[in-house]
Amino acid sequence: MSYTLLTLVFLFSACAPVDTRDSFSTTRSAPDPDKILIVYLSRTNNTKAIAGIIQKNVGGRLVALELTTPYPENYRAIVDQVVRENETGFLPTLKTKIDSIEKYDVIFVGFPTWGMQLPPPVKSFLKQYDLKGKTIVPFNTNAGYGIGSSFDTVKELCPNSRILEGFSTKGGVERDGILFVMEGEKEKQAEIEVKNWLKKLKLMKE
Repeated sequence: MSYTLLTLVFLFSACAPVDTRDSFSTTRSAPDPDKILIVYLSRTNNTKAIAGIIQKNVGGRLVALELTTPYPENYRAIVDQVVRENETGFLPTLKTKIDSIEKYDVIFVGFPTWGMQLPPPVKSFLKQYDLKGKTIVPFNTNAGYGIGSSFDTVKELCPNSRILEGFSTKGGVERDGILFVMEGEKEKQAEIEVKNWLKKLKLMKE
């Protein structure tokens, strides 16, 4: 009798459901595309291309961040300006306005790495809107030096949001005159990498 009871205990234990309340688990469906926002900053269109790949695979609304006063076209001039902004904590005013941001549950935030930091316009966006309780998903393109402190800054500026694992890939190297590279084989490889990342996060639309 005791042996039979012990067997039943092990059987029910093995069949007991696993707690999968951590969001976007394998038992949870992908988020509603109408509740997804994809915001991005892109100077040479590489981050824009990644944003487009994300939208193709998750749906959602795609929004480019634009400034009231655009940055200069000259590379050296923009580098100097961004250094000053980072040193002083200056946040540029955004021309882009997002209505009804409260209706979005998942917000992708894309940007290049500038000076190994999060670009000031993206800081402006994260500070301007109430993102409490939302899921934030950062993505990045860079010149080969990585994300720097950018993903950490996203976490610091969104203390009441849930931050998912970010995505990063090498884009152009504007300093060397290498601008848009997300085409041909590079675009195909980037799409594979983005899809694998989205699948891992359980964000791919069904």
